[in-house]
Amino acid sequence: MIFLDAAATTPARREVLEAMWPYLTGEFGNPSSHHSLGEAAANALSGARATVAKVLGCRPGEITFTSGGTEADNLAVKGIALARRATDPALNRIVISAIEHPAVEESARYLQRVHGFDLDVVPVDRHGVVTAEALRAILRPETALVCIMYANNEIGTVQPVRQLAEVAAEHGVPFHTDAVQAAGWLPIGVKELGVDAISISGHKLGAPKGSGVLYVKGRLKLEPLVHGGGQERGRRSGTENVAGAVALATALTLAHAEQSGHGEQPGLAGPVSELRDAFIRSVLETVPGAVLTGHPSQRLPSVASFCFPGTSGESVLLELERLGVVCSSGSACAAGSDAPSPVLLALGIQPEVAQTAVRFSFNSTVTSAELQQAAKAVAAAVGSVQGLGRR
Repeated sequence: MIFLDAAATTPARREVLEAMWPYLTGEFGNPSSHHSLGEAAANALSGARATVAKVLGCRPGEITFTSGGTEADNLAVKGIALARRATDPALNRIVISAIEHPAVEESARYLQRVHGFDLDVVPVDRHGVVTAEALRAILRPETALVCIMYANNEIGTVQPVRQLAEVAAEHGVPFHTDAVQAAGWLPIGVKELGVDAISISGHKLGAPKGSGVLYVKGRLKLEPLVHGGGQERGRRSGTENVAGAVALATALTLAHAEQSGHGEQPGLAGPVSELRDAFIRSVLETVPGAVLTGHPSQRLPSVASFCFPGTSGESVLLELERLGVVCSSGSACAAGSDAPSPVLLALGIQPEVAQTAVRFSFNSTVTSAELQQAAKAVAAAVGSVQGLGRR
């Protein structure tokens, strides 16, 4: 089997499992308990927080551990917007892009529906890029928060986050970015990006599912979503998942080292990008009518996404699995839905074409031979499905 659905999840790394194992067994204490087991857990949690902060280039106190990227996005959108409006009732607008992850979009729509916020959606171009001009045109004095994801989970397009964050800063508006897909592939130093908040998920990096983190700049107030004992500096109550925090910190460190390179060795992003480009060329050359979605070059090293007009995306997926290739029709978070992807519709792709989408996403261990075999399987699968349609 060739696994090309890493944007949905990745296998846990051995180093990560070994790092978290003690806190699932002998070191099982509650970090809020005042005895030796609790203190050991508290020290592990503190160490994990410092490790994540070092990678992001921030203070440990600006890190909040969550149950994943979805919770981190929810806490950022709702927490920052509600806290800012509590300070100034005029701050009643939220800006998101037209291709945000549902965790951001649905959080914003919740604030609109339940709390009376106004929602402004900044459009993207045909490649899925938000321009500085488009963002500047939509900002208002009443804007409380801007949320634009770093890299899209369906089409792989990478946003000019630094430039967009500067536009928001010119207007005095906090900028949050969902970096769930970007972490491990792109630079995520918060000072370099200029962002005020950033969300990361562990299971995209080689940690188990159920671990995430939110960075929020220290000066920003944050209204908690979960109330209770005041853990995580009052931002996220509940007994912390110590093993999950250790796992995420370990995975993030390993992935960041691979992205940055070791000593004189280059990072993996460049070589994987070359493999991705070769795979894209092969598919476009061997599958008549295939359409690459997303930006042709300003995209994640790990994502290649296509539409295959005249087919059914789900049928192509089934045929590819039969041929030994596992991939996705788009966002794993929209599983079970046969509606065309809102992301593809935002790019101007027609609904009937959007329903033919297939996404291929790689981890850092993917090989040229695997992608060559996968490209041949794509040509065979699309041809088979198109042949069925002509009968």
